[in-house]
Amino acid sequence: MKKTIAFIFLLFSLWASAQNEQLAQNYYDRGEFEKAVVSYEELLKNNPGNSLFFQRTVDCYQQLQQFDKAEKALQARLEKFKQSNLLIELGYNYQLQKDESKAKKIYEQAIDKISKNVNEAYGIGYTFERKSLLDYALLAYKTATEIEPRLTFNSQIAVIYGQQGKTDLMIETYLIEAYQNPQNLPLIQSQLSRFMNEDADETFNDNLRKSLLLRAQKTQDIFWNDFLSWFFIQQKEYGKAFIQQKAIYKREPESFSNIVNLGQMAIEDNDQEAATEILTFVLQNTNDIDLIIQANSYLMEMKIENSQDKDYVAISQELDKLITEFGVSPYTLPLLRLQANFSAFQLKKPEQAKTILKNAMEMDLSRNQTAEVKMELADILLYEEKFNQALIYYSQVENDMSGDVLGQEASLKTAKTSYYKADFEWANHQLKVLKSASTQLIANDALDLFLLISDNTVEDSTQTALKKFARADFLLYQNKKQESLAQFQQILKEHKGEEIEAVTLLRIGKIYEKLGDFAKALESYQAIIANHKEGIYIDEALFFSAEIYADNLKDNEKAKPLYEQVILNHEDSIYSVEARKKYRQLRGDNNL
Repeated sequence: MKKTIAFIFLLFSLWASAQNEQLAQNYYDRGEFEKAVVSYEELLKNNPGNSLFFQRTVDCYQQLQQFDKAEKALQARLEKFKQSNLLIELGYNYQLQKDESKAKKIYEQAIDKISKNVNEAYGIGYTFERKSLLDYALLAYKTATEIEPRLTFNSQIAVIYGQQGKTDLMIETYLIEAYQNPQNLPLIQSQLSRFMNEDADETFNDNLRKSLLLRAQKTQDIFWNDFLSWFFIQQKEYGKAFIQQKAIYKREPESFSNIVNLGQMAIEDNDQEAATEILTFVLQNTNDIDLIIQANSYLMEMKIENSQDKDYVAISQELDKLITEFGVSPYTLPLLRLQANFSAFQLKKPEQAKTILKNAMEMDLSRNQTAEVKMELADILLYEEKFNQALIYYSQVENDMSGDVLGQEASLKTAKTSYYKADFEWANHQLKVLKSASTQLIANDALDLFLLISDNTVEDSTQTALKKFARADFLLYQNKKQESLAQFQQILKEHKGEEIEAVTLLRIGKIYEKLGDFAKALESYQAIIANHKEGIYIDEALFFSAEIYADNLKDNEKAKPLYEQVILNHEDSIYSVEARKKYRQLRGDNNL
């Protein structure tokens, strides 16, 4: 019984202590230091060794300008525990009172501690950093390395240089650390990436590129080629990254998988020029049947994406030739799926497409391969407007591949099917979840569709325009470009000035692009730029216009200001990184 009572008492004491700590924390966070100090003094009394309670107590004294109390507490603790970091706290207490000479004297005492015990540098340097005393923190770390050169504080020193705005020194220090300790490379690249993304004037990126190039040229060490490849990937310059990976491959042929991965990244970012170059290189340098089939599939996919009706016969023959060459098996599934998709959406032969896929399902497929075939079959059933049958297959993939990217993709297609059926309420219910999908592309698509439905329901509760728009979108899904274009143009006439106008213009512009009528595409985008400046589609209109001028009309002088507007006025746009890359190329920053 006594043990039970003691145990209950112990639990109650722990609970009460936790409650008091939470109360003190709340007071402290809200800036109610008079109340916080009372709570922390009580906590410290019961837990005299707790460094957090002590630090918070001193902080409260300082916030209340009770510097004598803070000094007395610090002196007593320093005498008792002999912790060198308390010297810095004491010096900082003098600094808060504008007594710079006393503060400096104490700080120098802390640095002297390092001379007697080099291991003190870790705690002393960190405490100086925490107090934003960056010059002293640097001195602490440099003093330690002078005494013991085997110690390295490059990462800490680089961070400090970054905080001081000395990015050149930061770059050099990080690169030294990366080479000396390659195991720290991912962390270093993560830190550099943050500065690359935040630096708006490109100075940091240029300096990093030059430093990496200088090392690659000077040492001929493939470590720097690989680092340069990483740099260009961050910039989405896959062609330049490929040059570095080829240099590595010549010296280390076993690094071939890096080139394959690079090709996949270029495809995902829609850099078709770089992807084609990389995949062609893969085909020329491998005997791996899986890689050969995958590379051919990607190349054919890009051909189809950029094809016109006149190209279909040649593409069909090329697909047939590849499948004949490599045979019908689970290995050639990427080619079979592509053939089925091409048969349905380009050749308008859905029955032929379904036969290809149903035959494929008779093969000994993996779980992932089966899901891919079911997804393709659902796409074709949707093409045929067999909505319910399509939903059955999408749901099967969703359930079978739960937690996988393929499962999320099936969920998005389920939502789109509801949207095409004009079941907007159910579509938005599904899209709310998908907006937070782990795959950024799926999350972006889900958000775009969610906003389209939401924005066009506020003004028009009957969703009249939205229903017409969904039908036009479905025609576009079926690859019926002319019918879709006519529908969108009808929406413009009947719903001019309404919320749906801007996105309709955007769709029309994209269709004209696919049809190769760039003048009319630019007209649509210009209408958005002129009349919907505050809308959510302005960045896309600017970027797509710039792309037409740069890539199709070869008019760089018209493209540059459009890219520049995306960079300066739409930093949060998903096109801002690509716009920056293209703008720099047009400006002439093409040196490796």
